[in-house]
Amino acid sequence: MTLSVNTNVAAMVALQNLNGSTRELEVTQNRVSTGLKVIGAKDNSAVYAIAQGMRADIGAMTAVTASLNRAKSITDVALAAGESISDLLVQMKEKAIAANDASIDTTARAALNEDFRSLRSQIATIVQNAKFDGANLIDGSLTSGLQMLADADATSAITLTPENMSVSGSIVTITSTTALTSLAASSTALGLVNSSLQNVNSALARLGSVGKKVDSHIIFVGKLSDALTGGVGNLVDADMAVESARLQALQIKQQLGSQAVSIANSAPQIILSLFRGG
Repeated sequence: MTLSVNTNVAAMVALQNLNGSTRELEVTQNRVSTGLKVIGAKDNSAVYAIAQGMRADIGAMTAVTASLNRAKSITDVALAAGESISDLLVQMKEKAIAANDASIDTTARAALNEDFRSLRSQIATIVQNAKFDGANLIDGSLTSGLQMLADADATSAITLTPENMSVSGSIVTITSTTALTSLAASSTALGLVNSSLQNVNSALARLGSVGKKVDSHIIFVGKLSDALTGGVGNLVDADMAVESARLQALQIKQQLGSQAVSIANSAPQIILSLFRGG
């Protein structure tokens, strides 16, 4: 090996190795501190692009979940109101049947009629207040179904179909003038109550079916979001056991590299010994 005071090849090689170890150590330290093996596009452009796409889908799933939770609340409120209306109609049927007794006197009939009117008024109150976040499925305010997000691309939806349970409607067929003031009127009222009760229970079955569909889709979206999150983790998360072992090895390698540079830099000192007198 040529000894030169101008060029120290050994020192340059040792320095290059040290710089390489330092760069590797920096990468490993970043992985340990962030928990990620792919932090940015320069770490692995293909994996980073895939992970970012999946992160976008996860964000979209959050919006879908919010929409579905709103759909669940709207449907639950409508169901609760419809069940209350059904209970009121059961009570109204009891009053109407009692009023169909030809033997009752005027006072008893008037009392039954007053109870009947009060129950009908409660139906109207329930219908009016069965709303969540401004949406009411049973008051007739919706002319078409509510479209709620069902996927991350916003290309499919779950439709909440309204069921108008207002008095004098197609479901609750009793009217604001339906009364128990006479035997004939009571017979008519009983027929209307029976049809209303059947219609309300059918509407509740339809609302219940939609509510079950919403609940099932919320569970599915949650599982899908968890799977996407796990997929992103598999792509970009660092194996901390591996990185910890690598960190220790690189720290030792860096220390050895530093010593190698020091030794290589001292090599030219040998040249001085060639010029010392014996």
